[in-house]
Amino acid sequence: MGVEFDHFDAEREEITLRFTAPETFITPRGSVQGGLVAGFLDEVMGWAHVWATDQKEAPLNLEISMSLLRPVPAGPLIGKGRVVRRGRKVIFLEGELFDGENRLLARSTSTAIPTPRPTGEK
Repeated sequence: MGVEFDHFDAEREEITLRFTAPETFITPRGSVQGGLVAGFLDEVMGWAHVWATDQKEAPLNLEISMSLLRPVPAGPLIGKGRVVRRGRKVIFLEGELFDGENRLLARSTSTAIPTPRPTGEK
């Protein structure tokens, strides 16, 4: 997704990531395809939980809901993800996507299961 880490606020359990949506993500309607917007939001929500658990856990989504509030343009985007509530069996996450002028473009929520973070080892 072309993600770049910006910062993590441990007290708020909120991460800020930067993305650049390439022209290839643009549909004939002139904005980023909705599934790709969901991908950006999934990234910020997931990384919020990863950072909140000191890289030990990763969320396994049970459900994601997304609202597209404005067309998402090609170019720089800012994503903010946060842990709303974390339990032993279920976590609740939120994500927001902004354009370069800090206008809210899309919002999401996720219900997920906390799992050990994959190591890539088999």
